[in-house]
Amino acid sequence: MITCHLKYIIDPYQVPAFEAYGKKWIQIVNRLGGQHHGYFMPGEGANNIAFALFSFPSLADYEHYRNQLLTDAESIETFKAAEQNKCIISYERTFVRPVFE
Repeated sequence: MITCHLKYIIDPYQVPAFEAYGKKWIQIVNRLGGQHHGYFMPGEGANNIAFALFSFPSLADYEHYRNQLLTDAESIETFKAAEQNKCIISYERTFVRPVFE
């Protein structure tokens, strides 16, 4: 299993727009073969940092998902909406692997 950890710097005045973006991506990732673990929004502390985690069975499955995004109408629409409302300032993508008991 490979898990993608995303750290977002978001516009604190666009939190509702970013939440709507996140809810759409949860559905997209799950529909395209991944397992989304949710978005984690600012609470106490920094008001402009959010996280997301989602997993695929392998890096090859993740790459297949990335290729599907290029032609998936819903993902294209969701990317465009975030560009227009500018709710995301920047993001970092890191891949991690889980360790279970």
